[in-house]
Amino acid sequence: MKKKGFSELDDDLRPEYRPEDFAGMRAVRGKYAKALRRVSNVVRIAPDVHAAFPNERAVNSALRRLMRKEGKSTSGSPRSARRAAR
Repeated sequence: MKKKGFSELDDDLRPEYRPEDFAGMRAVRGKYAKALRRVSNVVRIAPDVHAAFPNERAVNSALRRLMRKEGKSTSGSPRSARRAAR
C-alpha cells in the first residue's frame, strides 16, 4: 500500500499555520534507539525459549543455576539489592 501524499484536501492545519513554519521538523525513525539499547536491560528471547521459561523468575533461576555450575559468582537477587540500597 502506498503512502498518501499531501494534498490541499487533507490539509487540516489552521489557516494561520503555514507549511514553511514546519520546515526542517522531520521525524527520524530510531533516533534514540542506540541510546536506549545502551541503557536498557531488556532482551528478546526466541519463542522456543519462551515456551520453556515463560516468566522472569524461571529465566533468572535457570541462569543463576548455570552461573553456579560454571563457577561464576552471583551478586544476589534484585530484591536483596533493593534492600541494600535503602
